Amino acid sequence: MKIAVTSASGKLGASIVKHLIAEIGKENVIGIARTVEKAKQLGVEVRKGDYNLREDFNTALKGIDTVLLVSGMDEPQKRIEQHRNVIEAAKNNGVKKIVYTSIVGDKNENAFSPVVQSNRQTEKDVQNSGLNWIIGRNGIYIEPDVEYIETYIKEGEIRNCAADGKCTYTSRIELGYAYTKMLLNENLNGQVYNLVGEPITQNQLAEYINQAFDTNLIFNSVSVEAYAKERKEELGEFLGSVITGIYEGIKNGVNNIPSDFEKVTGRKHKKPLELIKEIKEQ
Repeated sequence: MKIAVTSASGKLGASIVKHLIAEIGKENVIGIARTVEKAKQLGVEVRKGDYNLREDFNTALKGIDTVLLVSGMDEPQKRIEQHRNVIEAAKNNGVKKIVYTSIVGDKNENAFSPVVQSNRQTEKDVQNSGLNWIIGRNGIYIEPDVEYIETYIKEGEIRNCAADGKCTYTSRIELGYAYTKMLLNENLNGQVYNLVGEPITQNQLAEYINQAFDTNLIFNSVSVEAYAKERKEELGEFLGSVITGIYEGIKNGVNNIPSDFEKVTGRKHKKPLELIKEIKEQ
């Protein structure tokens, strides 16, 4: 069985490829990337695939049995058509199964909602494709908090607008493991799964980072308006709004949801402190 993973040069795609290699061997895994050279280090065959070009995927998906569609990073409305390019090419090539990496979140309440809405549309497109399908809804990655550690230390705090809301953080390593199970286990077909971990507050996140890095960080909760202004000044209007929307969603409880991780993988999701230590040691 040949399994293709789109966006293989990205961090999530690469994690899924590595987990798949361990399960079925590199000869059965195909990476697809917009820039082929950026995925060569994975040690598998890599084919060109730009989400904007359906003809790329008409070629890249030849001889493929199952495709893992990693959600694109473009603006929301562009993503819908980009994902459809992959779905239609999969149908035209006789691909039997498609697995989509969606996200958790609220469709209506904050600045992140347009991204969630675009993912929900692709979920519908996948479900209506006529192929066997599985959808995973990813929780918030914990990696950025670990990668941001030097800034946190410099500022002495974690500052955002999440207040006391709980977030079910996950990691790309955990997701790579879960998606490999979803790609290989036909008994999981036809369902949507929340791929999230244990719900924690930002105060708890700070405590876990302190334990892992021997730091003395505190959590400083600011208003949504103040945080939006700060993020937009640093990151620009679009990205600043999206980041603010994520934390506003956490504040409003949209990330405090039940996890299907154990149902998918057969084991419990790793604890937040374990995730942080694992990323630190990479």
